[in-house]
Amino acid sequence: MLAPTSFPTDTIEKRRVLMDAVENVRPILEAGAAESEEIGTLPAASVDALYDSGLFRLKLPLALGGAEADVITQLDVLEAVSRIDPASGWCLMIGAASAGSLGAFLPDESIEELFVGGRPPRTAGVQAPYGVATPVQGGYRLTGRWRFGSGVQHADWVSAGARVAADAQPGHPNVLRVIVPRSQVKIHDNWQVMGLRGTGSCDFSMTDQFVPNRLAWDATSVEPRRGGGLYRLGRPGYVTNEHSAFALGVGRRALDAVTDLAASKIRGYNSANLVANRQTFQRVLGECDMKLRAARSLNVEILEEAWRCVCDGYTPPPPLQAQMRSVATYTTDIAAEVASQAFRYGGGEALFAGNILQQCLRDIHAAAQHQMVSDTAYENHGQFMLGLPDARVME
Repeated sequence: MLAPTSFPTDTIEKRRVLMDAVENVRPILEAGAAESEEIGTLPAASVDALYDSGLFRLKLPLALGGAEADVITQLDVLEAVSRIDPASGWCLMIGAASAGSLGAFLPDESIEELFVGGRPPRTAGVQAPYGVATPVQGGYRLTGRWRFGSGVQHADWVSAGARVAADAQPGHPNVLRVIVPRSQVKIHDNWQVMGLRGTGSCDFSMTDQFVPNRLAWDATSVEPRRGGGLYRLGRPGYVTNEHSAFALGVGRRALDAVTDLAASKIRGYNSANLVANRQTFQRVLGECDMKLRAARSLNVEILEEAWRCVCDGYTPPPPLQAQMRSVATYTTDIAAEVASQAFRYGGGEALFAGNILQQCLRDIHAAAQHQMVSDTAYENHGQFMLGLPDARVME
């Protein structure tokens, strides 16, 4: 299914269009899931399906043909895709966030260069400022190596964060985001990992690469050149819902799988000992369902408060930003607990490669290693609760 040339502005109708797109790509993502684990990146068919369906436009400004979806719709869409295939959900969240950011903040003169024929580019990126940008005439010279470039192998353009050289003349921002053609970066084939294998999150690097001013923007700016409240969420607010959505999708996928398995799986030597008949499993299943639903409800509560802020014209204040990050960490913790319980009750079958229970276990624990959902999120949240003068949203 090809994406619409434009998305509805009505929130309910827009959500319907996006969720219909998820269902349309479901068979392709399911068919490619095993291959992505094997080859270490999404298969071309899965990438094409996500791109052609318009799902990669989830966070792109409306003015550029994007959905510019609200944070709750994003939560719904990314959770649904992650529940189908965790690797696809992860690559979608990274690619959509990257496209949305460049669409909102890049100078007008560069938009035509990237949006050839009005179609958005396939992008990937790393926000962390692992590079150093040295100002030169007309732009910057960029050197660095960026870790965890999820989706970089199927991107046409790659964005990256960089700190401006300390000896730069006044007038330059401290932190930049840049975007360059993938042909200008070196991709390192080092994605041999335990979890999120299908995301192709290889390192990439550049050495003394010239980046013109038109392909760079101030990463600390809160005023978008196009688009609305979505691009005033700030950092980390712009991406926290993605991590929650991924965790909810993977946790629910694990619970789906063990629920189905329990109806036919026998533990012990008595053929009547179905796992589904064990009271201990029934209790765990009910508790895990409640935990996932409670975590989701907490996300909605906090995200709706943040959305009201941007709709009123201002970025969510630091204490709320800390809550947004903290709830993403909490949701990841809950999903890891659910996936672990599901794996345990899956028994010996869950050990084998290709079993979704062991994949969910690996993938959610890999996702939990991300800085955005580290334990420091709780510490930062606690600092604001205590009213400490040096409280920070991220460290």
